[in-house]
Amino acid sequence: MDIVFRGARVVDGTGAPGYPADVGVRDGRIAEIGADLGGKRVVEADGRVLAPGFIDMHSHSDLQVLADPAHLAKVSQGVTTEVLGQDGLSYAPVDDDVLAAMRAQLAGWNDDPAGFDWNWRSVGEYLDRLDRGIAVNAAYLVPQGTLRVLCVGYEDRPATPAELDRMREVLATSLREGAVGLSSGLTYTPGMYADTAELTELCRVVGELGGYYCPHHRSYGAGALEAYAEMVRVSRDSGCPLHLAHATMNFEVNRGRAGELLALLDDAAAAGADITLDTYPYLPGATYLSALLPSWAGEGGPDATLGRLTDPAARERIRAEIEETGSDGCHGVPVDWATIEVNGVRREENAHLVGLSVAEAARRAGRPPAELYFDVLVSERLGTSCLMHVGHEDNVRAIMRHPGHTGGSDGLLVGDRPHPRAWGTFPRYLGHYVRELGVLGLEECVHHLTGRAARRLRLADRGLVREGYAADLVLFDPGTVADTATFDEPRQVAAGITHVVVNGVPVVDEGGRTDALPGRSLRNPRSGA
Repeated sequence: MDIVFRGARVVDGTGAPGYPADVGVRDGRIAEIGADLGGKRVVEADGRVLAPGFIDMHSHSDLQVLADPAHLAKVSQGVTTEVLGQDGLSYAPVDDDVLAAMRAQLAGWNDDPAGFDWNWRSVGEYLDRLDRGIAVNAAYLVPQGTLRVLCVGYEDRPATPAELDRMREVLATSLREGAVGLSSGLTYTPGMYADTAELTELCRVVGELGGYYCPHHRSYGAGALEAYAEMVRVSRDSGCPLHLAHATMNFEVNRGRAGELLALLDDAAAAGADITLDTYPYLPGATYLSALLPSWAGEGGPDATLGRLTDPAARERIRAEIEETGSDGCHGVPVDWATIEVNGVRREENAHLVGLSVAEAARRAGRPPAELYFDVLVSERLGTSCLMHVGHEDNVRAIMRHPGHTGGSDGLLVGDRPHPRAWGTFPRYLGHYVRELGVLGLEECVHHLTGRAARRLRLADRGLVREGYAADLVLFDPGTVADTATFDEPRQVAAGITHVVVNGVPVVDEGGRTDALPGRSLRNPRSGA
């Protein structure tokens, strides 16, 4: 054996009770589970939990997993697989012009590092780039918004038949190259310009080629249930499995309404729907600050948006929609500027805004909040990130108990003070919600974070501690595991996680990061790659 974990409490990812055993790893696989195993290296587990590596079902590491190969935020919390390409916006498939637009639009999520080698355009080329060496395994969803920019542009209109045909063709090619499904960001431009029929046609392709649909749907605020119902219809009518991204009910209009969402999903499942979901165990959300803009303000792309933000008449129209009626970008809810906190800027002149709500920043400047908001977006060329303090604890707890639930960090890794979920999601589940609150049992929670997620991804040999499976493993102390990342100090490694193994190679060893990059792309089984 290359490595033996001796005297572990094996929590195998199925939800079954844990049991004592030694686990031996050889040639990247779990070679034997038994007693008194010997190997080249023995790790004395002393009763700590040995579990499958955690699967982050909603990750925004698309660029940072390459730009920062150590990837400490994820490996330090036991993540061994991430799903990229989320919320309908990422960097493949693209051409040169679309890549430039995505780099600008997503700078607030992922930065745009100087000198970075953008040596791919197709999904297959991006996955090949991942295979050159990353810290964790990664699967990729075709981003529907990026696909629409490539085939339609930033225009707010239905796709023509020819454009829809091209989207289907590029989507099918991307799935055959290894993408595991399709994502949407239906409160972001240009993905939000697609109607239900267009989404259904794309999802037919996804279902036929063995993938799943992962939508950030049209509203998490006013009209949230109707937005969820639309996604259920798309899944039903297309025959495509559905995985709901960061599924929750936010804003004051949805306080205490998680049960209505779960009833909708349970009724659909009873009628034969294949539905799962992911959540993060925090109340605030995070996105780029310009996401609050109404959809029409994004038509034509980032440069057109910036032009509108310097036009007095357009600014007043945008202000009225955001503050009075509720823009579609702000989930149909009139904005409460006190809940919108700036947490990342790109220009030093705006650094004083970090940690302040837009309301407080405007008060200090003696200006109306909307005017400050517009000017910051222009100064930052839309590259500002923010927190949205709009969640409800009762909804979070109710949804995480659902039998279709999995874990996703939705974590942005850049910015001055990123959301702590990027560093703390998985230990927070195990420490706060399992040990401290008892919302989930330990074995049940590990199942959510591993085996159940692997089934959604159709990973035949991952997500369980089982002989013959890939050796993606995490060793942790259930009595001390905890998130230490906070909103003030978000880049803090977890407590209680001592060893993390990816494809049989330690990436965290005795609590410290190794220099190994054993991860690889995990491709759609239909791709043949």
